[in-house]
Amino acid sequence: MTTPPAQAYFVPDGAGFVPTAMAKGPWGSSISGNFVGGMLGRAAERAADPQLHPARLTVDLLRPVAMAPIILRTNVVRQGRRLALLDVALLQDDVLVARASALFLRGGERPPGDVWTGPLATPPLPPETVEAPAGTSMLVWAYGRDPAAAGRSFDLTQWQHDGPKSVWLRDLGPLVEGEPTTPFVRAAMAGDVASSLTHYGTDGLHYINADYTLTLSRLPRGSDVCLVALSHAGHAGVGTGTAAMFDREGLIGSATATALANPGFTPRTAG
Repeated sequence: MTTPPAQAYFVPDGAGFVPTAMAKGPWGSSISGNFVGGMLGRAAERAADPQLHPARLTVDLLRPVAMAPIILRTNVVRQGRRLALLDVALLQDDVLVARASALFLRGGERPPGDVWTGPLATPPLPPETVEAPAGTSMLVWAYGRDPAAAGRSFDLTQWQHDGPKSVWLRDLGPLVEGEPTTPFVRAAMAGDVASSLTHYGTDGLHYINADYTLTLSRLPRGSDVCLVALSHAGHAGVGTGTAAMFDREGLIGSATATALANPGFTPRTAG
């Protein structure tokens, strides 16, 4: 079994949460977008009817989220028998810095017949047992230039080519201290990685995402989530990218990110 770090990404503090050093992202002294999305997804899930399935989460990253306390506020936009739509705001010093829209649906019987989907394949499964370095918050297996080899821990340079790219992710610590990370929150955090995965090119990563949308037909089972790049389109400094999302048992949904050109910063690592 992997050993989680002592720290979570956030610590409760009254009505809000304080980020720990684990939550810092690679774009400067700010909270990583995947943890921002995780906190927004957590708030939506806690406010929704537990009988409904979290089917879609759209995260708008309006400005850098400082390494400072955050407050989350949730509003139920629509509550019906078969669906619920919620908005979540993430604030710092009463300023809106990120927000999310979450759609929850009531599941039922699977319709008869088969529906076409294109052929998709994941890279090799990550080992279930890994000796994680002390203080590691996430394990990353990045595949690209050499389809048979994963990039070393946190190394994303396997994506630095113009061919297929994919990644397995495993969060080691809880999002919030003292509580387990739910499958939906785990997927919400992984959805942000669609941006760097689909926008990484032959000269590195020159896009920073402004949003991402996660769609789920079911929740991930287990601790590992995989993203497989499907498409990238870029014009005049605006990029869009889509990735398929898997767990160890198969396809569960997709993640799409919209990004702005941000030349001059090329992270070689995931964090």
